[in-house]
Amino acid sequence: MVLGTVLTHAKKHPALIPLFVIIGSGGVGAGLYLMRLAMFNPDVSWDKKNNPEPWNKMSPSDQYKFVSINMDYSRLKKDRPDF
Repeated sequence: MVLGTVLTHAKKHPALIPLFVIIGSGGVGAGLYLMRLAMFNPDVSWDKKNNPEPWNKMSPSDQYKFVSINMDYSRLKKDRPDF
């Protein structure tokens, strides 16, 4: 339904095609980033029975940030107790 409306607008006004492409790719990118946060972030626990606190099992050398500019995680030492 919506796709047909977008296609009819694109046929009538071809100057709107870049707008539809940019908005569509932004929505897809935002959805993929939210999926990445939900699946790979240690703050989110989907399996509360086997791993209720996943942030305690991460070593200091694990990089879970999306972008790390000036940080070398392989040189970090453990500075917290085991639980």
